[in-house]
Amino acid sequence: MKKAHNDPDSCIACTSCVAYCPVSAVTRKYAGPKMMGPALERFRGVDPNTEFSLEYCSNCKNCDISCPSGVPISTLNMLAKSKMYKSKRHSLLEWILAHSDIVSKLASPIASLANFGMANPVTQWILKKVGVTDEMKLPSYAGKTFTRQFRDFRQHSFPDKVVFFPGCYINYYEPDIGMDFVAVMQENHFEVVLPEGLDCCGSPLVIQGYLDEAVGKGRDNIASLKAWIDRGVPVITCCTSCGLMLKMEYQELMELEYMDKLAENTYDSSEFLLELHDQGRLNLELAPLTGRYIYHSPCHLRAQGIGRPSLEVLNLIPGIGIEDADAGCCGQSGTYGFQVDRHEIAMAIGEPVFQRIKEYEPDAIVSDCSGCRMQLSQATGFPALHPMTLMRRSYEAAKP
Repeated sequence: MKKAHNDPDSCIACTSCVAYCPVSAVTRKYAGPKMMGPALERFRGVDPNTEFSLEYCSNCKNCDISCPSGVPISTLNMLAKSKMYKSKRHSLLEWILAHSDIVSKLASPIASLANFGMANPVTQWILKKVGVTDEMKLPSYAGKTFTRQFRDFRQHSFPDKVVFFPGCYINYYEPDIGMDFVAVMQENHFEVVLPEGLDCCGSPLVIQGYLDEAVGKGRDNIASLKAWIDRGVPVITCCTSCGLMLKMEYQELMELEYMDKLAENTYDSSEFLLELHDQGRLNLELAPLTGRYIYHSPCHLRAQGIGRPSLEVLNLIPGIGIEDADAGCCGQSGTYGFQVDRHEIAMAIGEPVFQRIKEYEPDAIVSDCSGCRMQLSQATGFPALHPMTLMRRSYEAAKP
């Protein structure tokens, strides 16, 4: 995968990016991807004080997906945001959202106390003063991180191995999804490896303008993964934002050794299962699952250009009823919807998806992205699952 060129002159001003930008569709606060990306990029070298609505870009990548000329508009925006914060001070909220891994690392050992504290009205009042909306329920820390659960789990050893990149959200908030993935890999005779030294992928840092710190995260992750990739062991993610960073954004935003090799050997979990199926290697001893499910494809998955592998894999489960929502962006975009001044925008963006789900009345929503699952579940009242959870249920139900 080649590093994207950041040439704004490739823009032909067709406004496709504007038409597909979910933020521009619901608010005038954002000047739009064409203006904030290629148009302003031509002036930033002359006058750095040209940014006036860059903070409203959610980095959802829909502008990149829609651009017929291949201009990496979101990359221009993220690079510009990083440059803007060389002379502008970050707010406390921006620091917290960017460094959620540090906050989670401190809170996780006292998860029950931290969760109790977060639910306290005084804490919620303080958070709102900082800039966190009280219209969304914050996720709860897991009692035991994925890393700890994985270390305590005894796997069957197999010659074939995969490296798992859990990411911060699965590690601290939804470790069960990571364990679901491990169980699915075991059913397919793969041993899962969790290398020492893995760090946050850097996505929260990039969106808040801490690009230099994100580069450090990328360098550390490559150092941890390199030996395994050299041995031909693929890297798998269950988080579409982590996958996007490892596959694409390291290349688009950073100059790191070995990042091309990392991109070539990184897979989304369903993408990897689908490849096994194409090779005739996927375990198809799957028990029927009843129920109605609706699938939401995250923007950061669509940006990878690999289709909807989860839909294809889940449809291998006998009897499953699952439909593609196909209704656009959910609006959450990582931490975007948690911010007081952007929560209303996020909800307006997601309204078509919410309505589609409510009309379908599923037993559960299915999505590969933690932010999407959280947003859609809270907005509609239906539970939300990761595709690996359904795969594990089907495998386990097939056992005698």
